[in-house]
Order: sequence, then structure tokens, then C-alpha cells
Amino acid sequence: MRALHSSLIKPLIHLHIPFSIPIFSLSPLRAQFLYLHSSTTPSLPKITVMADNKTAAVDGNSTPDHVAGCWYSVPDLRLRDHRFNVPLDYSVGHCSSAKISVFAREVVAVGKEEQPLPYLLYLQGGPGFECPRPTEAGGWMSRACEEYRVVLMDQRGTGLSTPLTPSSMSQVKSAEDLVNYLRHFRADNIVHDAEFIRKRLVPDAGPWTILGQSFGGFCAVTYLSFAPKGLKHALITGGLPPIGKGCTADVVYKAGFEQLVHQNEKYYKRFPQDIEIVRDVVNYLAESEGGGVPLPSGGILTPQGLQLLGLSGLGSSTGFERLHYLFERVWDPVIVQGAKRRISDYFLNAYERWIAFDANPLYALLHESIYCQGASSLWSAQRIRAENDNKFDAIEAAKSGRPVLFTGEMIFPWLFDEVHALRPFKDAAQLLAEKKDWPSLYDIAALKDNKVPVAAAVYYEDMYVNFKLSMETASQIAGIRLWITNEYMHSGLRDGGSKVLDHLLAMLNGKKPLF
Repeated sequence: MRALHSSLIKPLIHLHIPFSIPIFSLSPLRAQFLYLHSSTTPSLPKITVMADNKTAAVDGNSTPDHVAGCWYSVPDLRLRDHRFNVPLDYSVGHCSSAKISVFAREVVAVGKEEQPLPYLLYLQGGPGFECPRPTEAGGWMSRACEEYRVVLMDQRGTGLSTPLTPSSMSQVKSAEDLVNYLRHFRADNIVHDAEFIRKRLVPDAGPWTILGQSFGGFCAVTYLSFAPKGLKHALITGGLPPIGKGCTADVVYKAGFEQLVHQNEKYYKRFPQDIEIVRDVVNYLAESEGGGVPLPSGGILTPQGLQLLGLSGLGSSTGFERLHYLFERVWDPVIVQGAKRRISDYFLNAYERWIAFDANPLYALLHESIYCQGASSLWSAQRIRAENDNKFDAIEAAKSGRPVLFTGEMIFPWLFDEVHALRPFKDAAQLLAEKKDWPSLYDIAALKDNKVPVAAAVYYEDMYVNFKLSMETASQIAGIRLWITNEYMHSGLRDGGSKVLDHLLAMLNGKKPLF
């Protein structure tokens, strides 16, 4: 496969669609990666073990860069925690930069702790979300652990990796200082962290396989661009990013709004009774004092805020059903004659759990910047939404008797007024939207000369990562093999059990024919 991948420029496509449908010189960052990651480590580094808040050396020595915990168990899996002391800013060097902690959990099948298994790094979707916490063997994890030592890395700023929460970010007193801090939390530095970990975790600093889901796939393409020598294979599920220069957010959201209309139509076809229910709620919110109702956290639920439920409800398996059942309990029962109707506390609490910006504010702050290279986003989703107001104006739709359309994976400036957890970061969000000097995230020349075997699942009806844009990117990655399917939505890796990962691995190990 290596020889094959080194010789092909156009992608090899493995098409699997049950029904018949039409298919439509070094950059500065690369030079920086080559400089930072040119050295190799001759053997597995010394590791320390954390026990009772004390540091004990496994081999009689300790390193300030890497601390490993003891093995522990969940059903059918063995796990070990690792903490790495990494530079906040790799461009100034390890010694000069401030440090942050990056957490990674090593996972193997029971009995394989000492076996010399190859490593697989899982890159979580997001941005701004931590890795899953295994409670038992199952799904893609079980399949991976059949032949890999899996590494679940909390991307910087998430989970246990010096997490950026509303409370921790409140320590930064100015919006300018916060932006200067947050600029280090995109895919380029996530890949730097991955390389830092690989050199200290993999024996002889050998290459590993990466599995990138959604935004994790964006990170995987950045990895292929700037640090391919660290990779043995790359697996991508629902995560081929647009790689053009400037800011591609406008292109993403134009395609996104088109797909949203289709997803809304499918939802209301499934649950036509919800057309009237959602219109009723929008009218109620619009007529309420202040244009909405208070949320338990201290924010406000408005008609445009209600539309955000499409983010979780329209793009993943069982999303339609969960959204429908949520609206089943939107109203409190009237148990006293003459009492005013009101939206139930159940619904308001469930709404905030669905949105969840209090737990992962990085998603809102950095979402549009993941599309920026040397250009600002200028609130792209809001601008493109304005071009579609004839379809997505909730109040006008409710008044005119049309179905109210939900929105999708888009961040709007008014969120920093309506969501309590985001209000302190309104000024920083504005500065991030205006920021122009974002470094490159992709190197198209390097991708066209790619030698790393890559297999990617591209979901035909993906609401989050547009199919057509994914295909355009695939055409720029030499030797990539594509599995195009409508069997799964964006959440296919989670929903398909072991099937999605098994299919991608089979594409790379020769079990799936090229044609």
C-alpha cells in the first residue's frame, strides 16, 4: 500500500451506496514542524507513576515532561493515564514557552498490557471537546483494541488537558489576553501535542496510526500536511476539511444552509405534528417579555435560540427521534383553571443540556477559526444566515404559518448575549471573529505528494461536513481511499459499532479490493 499511495495523486474511491444516487517551496508552519520534530528518541522514555499524589519512578528516574499512572480496569479493558507537560507556544521553543498539561489515556484489551502492539491515536471531534471516557469494551474501541494500543488524547483546553472552562478562563482579565491565549488551541498545536506525545510514548519514537472523527479528521489532514513522518496510517471518519486559503467558512455555511433545508424537510415529514408545536413555541417566546423566557442558568431562550436544537437533533442517528420527544414535553400541564400556560422546566433544563456551552465554551469561541488561514471569519454564519432569512427567520415563519427551520453547526454573535456561560467572553469572541493573522493549517503541495496510506469514510448526507466539499479535498490528497456511504450519518463511527473502523482498516490492509 505504501508504494501505491506514493504513486497516486488522484484519490482511489471505494463506493458503497445501497441505493443508486449520483456522485457528485515549504510553508512557514511546515518548516516549523520539520524543525520541532526533526529529532528522534532512541528508545521508550523513562516514565513516572503517580500514586497517592506522590511521584515514584518506574525505572529509578523521572522526567518532568511525562508522568504515567498505574494500570486500572473497566470491563474487558485496561487503562493507564498519562500527563504531558507541553509548551503553550511551540514557536518559541520548549524552554521559553509557558507550559500546559495534556492528558492522554492509554487503552488496551485485558491481558495485552505488555504486548508490543502498534499505537493508534484517536482525535476527537469538536473543536473543544474531550475524548470519550471508556466504561466498558464496545463499539469501535473493541475493534481497535484487537490490534492496537489506543491513545485517547484530550485535545488541549479540554477534559483534563488544562481545561478552558468559563471559570478557568475568568482568570484572564482582558479580552486581548484571552485571544492571545486561545490562538494556541487550533489544529496546528493539537498536532504539535500529538507529536510531543508520540516521541515520548511510542517505542523508538516510531510512527503511529491516527483515527480522526469530524474535527479530529481536520486535525488528521493538518497532521498529513506538516508531520507525515509521524504517521503509519491515517483513518478519517466524516472529517475531510475544506483546505483552501483565506477563510473557507463562507463556503462551508452556504453549503450548510442548503443541507439544513433538506434535513428540516425530512424531520417534519417524519413528525408532521411538530410543525404546529414548534410554531406555537416560537410565538410564545416572541410574545414574552424581553423576547424570550429565562433559562435555569441565567440565560434567555429566544426563537433564534430555540432553532439551535437542530445542531444535535438534525445531524446524527436518533436525532430526529430525540428532538421529537423533547418537544412532547415542552409545555407544563394546566392543572389549575385559569392558570397561564408556560414552558416546562423539563424542557428548559433539557435545552441547556443539549446546547452545553457551559461545559465546552471553546466550541463557541473557536468554531469559525478552524476554517481560517490568513483571513478573518467576520461572523461568517451570521452573514450567510442573513442571506437566507426568507427561510430561517423563525418569527416570520411562525406568523405566516410556515414550518420553523432549525439551524445546525453554526455559531452566532448573539449567543454571547443569550447564553449565560458565554457572556463574559463576548469581547474576546468579537476579536477572534476579526482576527486575520491565523497561520496555515494545511499544505496542499504536501498533501498532493502524500505518502501516508489514508482511508476516509465520507457520509453522503453529512450535515456537519459537506459531502461535495469533502470530495474536493479528497482530490487533493494523494492516494486517499474513500468509502462513500449513505448507511450512516455523521455519527457513524459511534453508531456503527465496529463496522466503520473495520471497513476502513480493511481498505488499508488489502481485504477490500481497490476497484
